[in-house]
Amino acid sequence: MSDGANRLKELSPQAKRALAEARERRAEIDARQNEMPTELNGRGGLEPTRYDDWEIKGIACDF
Repeated sequence: MSDGANRLKELSPQAKRALAEARERRAEIDARQNEMPTELNGRGGLEPTRYDDWEIKGIACDF
């Protein structure tokens, strides 16, 4: 590979920190979801408000 391709793959310290923070937030969201009681006769799937906003298929929406 050329030097240009190697530089593109190397992340800056800021990018690494942002990725680590995002990983932590996702872990907190997953833990919060696992603590929720099981919904009886619900729609199934993931909790639509797990990111503190209503979402369907990963897109925030107003219903």
